[in-house]
Amino acid sequence: MPVPEPDITREPTVPAPPARLLAPLRETGKLFALAATVSRDIFRRPFQFREFVEQFWFIASVTILPAALVSIPFGAVIALQVGSLTQQLGAQSFTGGASVLAVIQQASPLIVALLIAGAGGSAICADLGSRTIREELDAMEVMGVSPVQRLVVPRVLATMFVAVLLNGMVSVVGTLGGYFFNVIMQDGTPGAYLSGFSALAQLPDLWISEIKALIFGFLAGIVAAYRGLHPRGGPKGVGDAVNQSVVITFLLLFFVNMVLTAIYLQIVPAKGA
Repeated sequence: MPVPEPDITREPTVPAPPARLLAPLRETGKLFALAATVSRDIFRRPFQFREFVEQFWFIASVTILPAALVSIPFGAVIALQVGSLTQQLGAQSFTGGASVLAVIQQASPLIVALLIAGAGGSAICADLGSRTIREELDAMEVMGVSPVQRLVVPRVLATMFVAVLLNGMVSVVGTLGGYFFNVIMQDGTPGAYLSGFSALAQLPDLWISEIKALIFGFLAGIVAAYRGLHPRGGPKGVGDAVNQSVVITFLLLFFVNMVLTAIYLQIVPAKGA
């Protein structure tokens, strides 16, 4: 019996990559798609103003006190560390400026974002996840109501506005805490602290802090909403989604903070440069 010759004209088939390797790319694409949908639906009508106010009040109520309490030791640690370093270098007059800039540019937006992601974001993820497993969102889609516009957009806007307002409070409290510990515990003078701040600080430092808080609040809301809309495995999956949303938000925040800081330092020159 003759053996058939192989067909050398046919191109060899390339095996498809395993699905588990493509899963992170699919998840990232869906996350960006949700962010684009939310950005578009912000300007669509009707706007759910009542839902926005309720979510704003809830997120603010669970983050104001922890943010104020956390910002005091943050400002104190930064002031003590910077004060000790400037004393070794003989530049005590710059303690105030370096401490305040570190609090405003770096510590304050990160504190706000971490608290919003840990307290408000986890609540948003749990709420949307429980609605998803009860098939409430599917029922809304059947009735022609967009769950993104009805539920996600007000929550994302609430996280953004709370982050911006909370960032101002944390900056003030952290600066006052750093001032108190530098003057009381390190025998610094109030005049030197304030003069160092006025010599190094400029208005764009406050703007970049608020921009960071706005972007961080958007990221926290988007990640929490995305994980809440896609839980896996019933009620246990909702708990896993909450944990994943917090971890993913933390990773994104530190990466985006690095990028924004690098861009700011390249665009805005230092004061007196």
